[in-house]
This record gives sequence, structure tokens and C-alpha cells, in this order.
Amino acid sequence: MENQDRAPLVDALKEYQKNRPVYFCIPGHRYERGLGRRWLTEEECGILKYDLTEAQGLDDLHQPQGAIREAQELLADLYKADKSYFLVNGTTCGNEAMLLGTLKEGDEILLPRNVHKSVLQGLILGGARPVYLMPRWIEDAGVSGGISPEDVKAALKARPAVKAVFLVSPSYYGICCDVKAIAGICHEAGVPLLVDEAHGSHLYFTDRLPKGALLQGADGCAQSFHKTTGALTQSSVLHIRTERIPPDRIEKALKLVQSTSPSYLLMTSLDNSRYELACRGKEMAEKALELASFARREIRRLPHMRCLGKDQLPDGFWAAGLDETRLVFGCENMSGYELQKILRNEYRIETEMSDFKNVVAIVTFANEKEDLEKLLDALKGISKRAGERPLACRNLPMPKPAPVVMTPREAYFSPSRTVRWEDAVGMTAAEMIAPYPPGIPLVCPGERLTEEIFEAVEACRKQGCHFHGPQDESLAFFKVIEKEV
Repeated sequence: MENQDRAPLVDALKEYQKNRPVYFCIPGHRYERGLGRRWLTEEECGILKYDLTEAQGLDDLHQPQGAIREAQELLADLYKADKSYFLVNGTTCGNEAMLLGTLKEGDEILLPRNVHKSVLQGLILGGARPVYLMPRWIEDAGVSGGISPEDVKAALKARPAVKAVFLVSPSYYGICCDVKAIAGICHEAGVPLLVDEAHGSHLYFTDRLPKGALLQGADGCAQSFHKTTGALTQSSVLHIRTERIPPDRIEKALKLVQSTSPSYLLMTSLDNSRYELACRGKEMAEKALELASFARREIRRLPHMRCLGKDQLPDGFWAAGLDETRLVFGCENMSGYELQKILRNEYRIETEMSDFKNVVAIVTFANEKEDLEKLLDALKGISKRAGERPLACRNLPMPKPAPVVMTPREAYFSPSRTVRWEDAVGMTAAEMIAPYPPGIPLVCPGERLTEEIFEAVEACRKQGCHFHGPQDESLAFFKVIEKEV
């Protein structure tokens, strides 16, 4: 392993400040001087001195030769990748780059139906054809599980034209697929395995959590460092193994989907986060795990409350395990949507997301026990009054995939017309509907809208879900393909 006790980009920016020049470059705020005081006071502006551009000694993300290149090499070394890349457009652009760098227009790709909308965007950009697999459903928990190795093997046998397999592991709920088994199946079939590992950058630093995707044989994965490490929002990374993924195509794709003016604040936060993980990643991961485990035990002791744990995974489960730093909890007498609102409005506790049955809270190394105690106090108060209420409805399983009439790209560029939402069943969708968070599309462009999917969207709408995708935010109207295929 390389000497990880370095942070090349952090050091380059600090060196630049020692004798900083008169500045006539982008950005326009000129170190910390130019921000309006409505936002930040003079004392609060210190970090802005590092918001620079490709000035002398600071390298260039799109053609790295110096500090950025060194920082990315250290990142690859830490995660056992052949190549690693900083992402300033989030894991979204990492997922897009994996698809663009691996597939050609018309190629088939095998992927779970609960992929993030960024994968759909990558399909629109590149024109690949999705072949969907349904994740297994965990009834008691009300969440989607993983994709089984057996399902992947059967699909690859039935569809020999498939050029790649894509997984989500871990999911928003912390469910991890059996990446090792699936990677072996993919490699035997001669195709690469790509993984959206947005929620899993911390899995590489302790044996008490499921292993990360690269350690299990994945050929590429994108991680949101900002989700579980100390990086700034929008800061992510992409790792690849070059045996099956050509780095020149990945780098070409990254130039297409990343900004030509990458933020040095984001990149420096990535370099600094990699340094912190190298120095104390085990301590960070296990602190989060201890805090979440404490909260899980206490939540389970409360009347009417539940919290997902490894012991709830069925025998023969189609996953490598559960990331137990994630709290997936609920109250039997109310929906997850209602529980989240009560936590926010009555107790000033913000959680990551909710669904019909659950609330998801992400616990990281930066939380303290006091944070979890406040959550527990709130849930104690809620549980006391929950017994007087009727049981809430159960969570709705993800509906079966709709018939794919055309590729997402073909649908995106096809003429469309607007119809009333209630008349859209049986028509081909021209736009996406994705409850956000988590950003998993219920409706994808190019799919024939089924009655089952219509009812699932309606159920979400009645709960007040926020949707990404439809032009009409109220969903009174919906765009469909003008000329039916």
C-alpha cells in the first residue's frame, strides 16, 4: 500500500495560500472577499479561499498530472481499485459514466428495477436497452431485498446478448446483495459487473459490516463520499478494475458528464476524506455501528415500534447482509410518512426518507450518542400515544416491471402528447415518475403504464410524496408517446 499519510490536493491548496497571487481567474469572488454579507460574515468566509480554479500547481481534473492525479492514485490504492476518479457531479455522473464507458447504443444491460433514476439517465444518454430483474421482497420489513445470484444466472442464460450487469448494493435500506456470487456468475459469462455503491463507501474498513463491492469482485462501482464520510455534498468517487472496463472509455465518458469547472472545494473534501478513512476508517465505521446498534436495541424495546436488523433477514436470503449503521424503523400504528412528519414538526429531528411503512435514519461517525438519545426520546413519546390508533396500512411492494415498448433514449426523443393522468393507463410513458427520496422510478420513459403501477403512483401521491420527473408537479396531466408503437 502506498503511503496514505498524505493529502496531495489539500497540501497543494494550502501551499498556494502561502504566497497567493493577485487573482484574475474564475471564480469571481476572489478568495474570501467577494461573497455578499447577507449570506456569510467576514469571519465565516475562510473556506472560500480554497474555492479556486486550475491555477498553477493545482492540476486539472480532466487531464490530471499533479496533485489531483496523486490524490486519485491514493484513493485507488486504499480501495484496491486499478483506477479511481473524483466526481463533482455526485454518484449520478459515476453511474452514467459506467454505462457510457461499458456499453454501446442498443446493447442490453441486466439491472434491478429499483435502480436510482441516474441509471435511467445513463440509459437515455447512451441508448442501452434495459432488461429488468425484480428484487426480492421482505414482507415483514416492507422493503425490497437484493437480486439473487440464481436470478442473474438464469437471466444471463436466457439473454446471451447482455453486455453488462448492474446492481444496487447497499440499497437505501442497507440491504447488500451477494456481490461475490453475482460477480463470479458475470465473469463466467464474460460480462462486467457494475455497482451503484452510493451508500457503501464505509463498508471497506471493518469486518463487522458487509464487505464492499470491489472486495467481492465487482468491476466498477460509484460511491457517494458525502453520504457516509466527511466529504461535502455532491462529492463522490468512481472505482474501476481495468480487466473488463477500458479506462480510456470511462475517462471519455467522465469528460462528457462532469462539469468543465470542477469545484476545488468538493475535490479537496474528497482528498481529505480519503486521508481520514486511511488513518481512522475502522474507528469511524465502528463508531457509527455502535451508535446505530445502541439505538436499534432501544427502539425494539418500545411498544408498537420496530427496527430492521440482520435477524429479520429470511433464511436463504438473497443478500450478503445488512449495513446496520442504517436505522430502518417504523410504528405499527402509522405510516412512515406520518412518523417522519411528527419527528420533524414536533421534535425537530430530520431523517433521510420515509415510505409507507418505514423511516430511514443514516447514522455516521459524526453523530454523537446524544443525537440517538434525542431520537429515542421522541420515539418513546410517539409510542405512548400510538396504541390508541388503528393499525396503519402495510407497505406496498414495488410493482412488477411494465412492458418496455422502447428504450428510455427512444422515448426521450420521441414526440409526446399530454393526457389526463387517470387516462394514461395502457399508454407509453414519455416521462419519469420517481418518488424522491429515494429517487427510484415507478414509471420510466418507454414503458407501457400498467394498472398496477398507476395504483402504486396514486398511493404515493395520496401520501403527499414529492416526485421527480413529471412536468406537471400535481400529476393532473402526464406526457405519453404521441405515436403508439
